Amino acid sequence: MCIRITKYLRYKMIQTVVKRDGRIVGFNEQKIMAAIRKAMIHTDKGEDERLVYKITDHVAQKGESQMTVEQIQDAVEMELMKSSRKDVAQKYIAYRNQRSIARKAKTRDVFLDIVNVKNNDVTRENANMNADTPAGMMMKFASETTKPFVDDYLLSEESRDAVEHNYLHIHDKDYYPTKSLTCVQHPLDHILNCGFIAGHGASRPARRIETASVLACISMECAQNEMHGGQAIPAFDFYLAPYVRMTYIEELKSLEELNGESYKELYEEPLIDYIKKPLDGLTGRERAQQHAINKTVGRVHQAMEAFIHNMNTIHSRGGNQVVFSSINYGTDTSAEGRCVMREILLSTYEGVGNGETAIFPIQIWKKKRGVNYLPGDRNFDLYQLACKVTARRFFPNFLNLDASFNQTDEWKDDDPERYLHEVATMGCRTRVFENRFGPKTSIGRGNLSFSTINIVKLAIECMEEKDEQKRIGMFFAKLDRMLELTAKQLDDRFQFQQTAYAKQFPLVMKSLWIGADKLGPNDTVKSVINQGTLGIGFIGLAECLVALTGKHHGESKESQELGLKIITYMRDRVNEFSERYHHNYSVLATPAEGLAGRFTKRDRKQFGVIPGVTDRDYYTNSNHVPVYYKCSARHKAEVEAPYHNLTRGGHIFYVEIDGDATHNPQVIMSVVDMMDQYDMGYGSVNHNRNRCMDCGYENAADHLETCPKCGSSNIDKLQRITGYLVGTTDRWNSGKLAELNDRVTHIDHGPKDLFDE
Repeated sequence: MCIRITKYLRYKMIQTVVKRDGRIVGFNEQKIMAAIRKAMIHTDKGEDERLVYKITDHVAQKGESQMTVEQIQDAVEMELMKSSRKDVAQKYIAYRNQRSIARKAKTRDVFLDIVNVKNNDVTRENANMNADTPAGMMMKFASETTKPFVDDYLLSEESRDAVEHNYLHIHDKDYYPTKSLTCVQHPLDHILNCGFIAGHGASRPARRIETASVLACISMECAQNEMHGGQAIPAFDFYLAPYVRMTYIEELKSLEELNGESYKELYEEPLIDYIKKPLDGLTGRERAQQHAINKTVGRVHQAMEAFIHNMNTIHSRGGNQVVFSSINYGTDTSAEGRCVMREILLSTYEGVGNGETAIFPIQIWKKKRGVNYLPGDRNFDLYQLACKVTARRFFPNFLNLDASFNQTDEWKDDDPERYLHEVATMGCRTRVFENRFGPKTSIGRGNLSFSTINIVKLAIECMEEKDEQKRIGMFFAKLDRMLELTAKQLDDRFQFQQTAYAKQFPLVMKSLWIGADKLGPNDTVKSVINQGTLGIGFIGLAECLVALTGKHHGESKESQELGLKIITYMRDRVNEFSERYHHNYSVLATPAEGLAGRFTKRDRKQFGVIPGVTDRDYYTNSNHVPVYYKCSARHKAEVEAPYHNLTRGGHIFYVEIDGDATHNPQVIMSVVDMMDQYDMGYGSVNHNRNRCMDCGYENAADHLETCPKCGSSNIDKLQRITGYLVGTTDRWNSGKLAELNDRVTHIDHGPKDLFDE
């Protein structure tokens, strides 16, 4: 028999096989033999080894040099039907049909969940998207059918295996075939000064604050349809400030027509501030100027109200999702810039609709010493207002421009364009600043794509090693292999993205991305996209450390030292990848939403329930101290702060407080003080906010069951999920709901020692 098999292997005609996913692999006769044996086992006569070899031999020798799986199975079926074992043929055919049905059933079940508006982790993957609407359902249908296509045709075998075995998550995989990029910081001045073409019509340059506000909305809405991530404006105050002055001049001109006088000398006269004041007792030009200021402030306020309203009602992506929008501001010290900031903050404080908290845009206050942080700074009053607004409405978050890693020598306090040298962030936490291929700036740049490593699974696989040093050594070896694989996977995606034509992204690759203005419609984006970043993320540092040491970094100094060693190692390897692949790689403290539960669920199925590791329905976001761990805000800051410098792809620090923060903005200022003290880059405060889903009424009561305004019992909580707010927890997946229920406050002490242990 051995001699015959050797002869058979030597003369077989089939050399390669085209699998169902398109991959070409070497022919393996053992798979034919195994399938025939499996069919024989289920018959009364049992196995016939001679017939197994005979049929395999016939199929192999009569076949073409390359055949598909289906063609080979058809040939086996034909040979069985010609043999004396018709009973085996029947079982083989039945088995093929069952496998085909099983493959279709998985897709069918997912589709039926979408059709029947099931509330599960597939339909609740993105809390900012309403998957129950027709447009949302179409989005999910497309998403769930595109992901397998990416697995089968676009990923390398190594990447596909890493995803399949729960080591790696490729974010926005459903957008992979579109070649789209993740996010961009809009150079809004270009849009406002030049206008742009959106759809079938052109938008003219702005001439007044109302138009500027609308164009800012349209810019983000249009770009959202061309990208799979968020949209941000990096210097909202600087960009809109000129249109405050234009509006003011327009009001003066109206007075000229009314009064028959000329006020041209007031057009460019510097103003200390735009503050509404009564006109009583004012005469002549002084009265005219104050009247123009009052009218201008009113129009700016209405424009900011409209901006917020539009960002919460204008839908993109086929009509199922409002724009994932962010605005950065805080450092423009001109009277006009201050007016923009004051009115956006006041409008936010007032709320939208019936007074409810606006979900978007995510607002980010850029904190800077000498500008807006200390008493005596020009914008300190606006910083105080920002803290007051945050205490009621969650936003703005706070971006620390004074952090050591957020500074640049190019920034000068007397430079009217200093915003070019200020870091800006995307609301969820994405940070883009350093650049190997152009200016160190956030403007006109963004993240290209990112993938997240399941460092918890790597640690679990090392737990059987009793010697701690060997265990940790094993972990780093596994981590190194995954970092190599992830860097290659991101480069593969980059190579695919760069083949896109500029005309595929008519706004982003014409008016927004740095260097894109030099591209023609039929040029590829290859020459410009390397200005962006590729992010290597991680999730579950806390659970990883428990698996390796028995404790997480919030409860053990030794674990904290190991945690910093792990992320430092990632940072160092990422720098090496940047040199090797010639990209802007960075480490990202992943803002996991659907992923937080998905990794955990699959690891628990494989390894069982491991206390402190897989015993909850989620893994802790990135390097955060677990949400259920009781500690002071200061301790949390001390633990998490060192990771900010290591995770320059993005990070965030949160403090959970209880009760009504509306009348206690000092708590918010204390958190910002900690960010300043511990060299943290970005952070904010979470607090309790109830919302009546029928009338929009909000308050901060501990247990609100009935709305005091309309009597409804349809009460939900307004909460932050990964950096942005969600107006209803109905759209949260099971993992994030479990995390929400586990959250504890970090302030359990009296007002004098809020941040002490």
